[in-house]
Amino acid sequence: MTAVLVTGGSGFIAGHCIDLLVEQGHDVRTTVRSLDRAPDLKGVSFHQADLLNDDGWAEAVRGVDYVLHVASPVAPGHVDNEDDLIVPAREGTLRVLRAARDAHVKRVVLTSAFHAVGWGHPHDDHVFTEADWTVLDGPGTDAYGRSKTLAERAAWDFAEKESLPLTTILPVAVMGPARGGAASGANHIVQLMLTGAMPAFPNLWIPIVDVRDVARAHVLAMTADGAAGERFLVADGPALPMARIGAILREHLGDLAGKVPTRELAEAPPALRADWGYARQVSSEKARRVLGWEPRPGAEAVVAAGRSLIEQGLVAG
Repeated sequence: MTAVLVTGGSGFIAGHCIDLLVEQGHDVRTTVRSLDRAPDLKGVSFHQADLLNDDGWAEAVRGVDYVLHVASPVAPGHVDNEDDLIVPAREGTLRVLRAARDAHVKRVVLTSAFHAVGWGHPHDDHVFTEADWTVLDGPGTDAYGRSKTLAERAAWDFAEKESLPLTTILPVAVMGPARGGAASGANHIVQLMLTGAMPAFPNLWIPIVDVRDVARAHVLAMTADGAAGERFLVADGPALPMARIGAILREHLGDLAGKVPTRELAEAPPALRADWGYARQVSSEKARRVLGWEPRPGAEAVVAAGRSLIEQGLVAG
């Protein structure tokens, strides 16, 4: 069997990657910061390892064919100390890549993000592709965007210097079936709507991809011819306005979506002015062409997120 290490096994994307790999019959292992808090995953071996220190990484990658490095801090918006995001993202990535190099793995697939592509640019009709990079000091770029950009840049520099086969996956806003009793990724948008914590829709447009399709992109990129040395943007299609996301929830969940707002905000709050009314355009043509990747419609991700959040008791209040 092919042996695959998935970092951060308790995470949203990582958990779905593990599900798919186990389903396909791979020998799967994953890292967690503490074995005492390991998630309930069948058919998986656990290794204790933290992105902030070297302990455990050599053992975790020993005998592994492929590494899916998914673990990274996620905190869009304002943070008091940017280094709390940037240092673990960049240094943790390099720590994993060094271990992968020393273990002679065949390929590393790194989870980056659209935040490493589409921020800090003029708001025009440009269609973002893998050739684009976020402008670190550009308008609207936050600490999370800088952390993902700096981590991915560092990964590519390392891979080139060390001749390590590397592929990066850059998902847009990730929604879909929740895991572990948490509203992870962009599922928090759906949670805010379902709980009534969002009284009116801001005029924001969200490009969406289903977490199950993000996992599939990672697994495809692991072995696909022509994937090594490449970045892949993954999105289901055009960005959806927040009001449309709310309408999808009401259409499919009925009374369970009774707290979803029906009106839109008349004007932008100061914190949202930068992206008010702007729909970033994204192309996933390369992932479709090289990986043979085909995503499900974004509406499916929205509905799956809503249903799973309700089933897991995450929309009370």
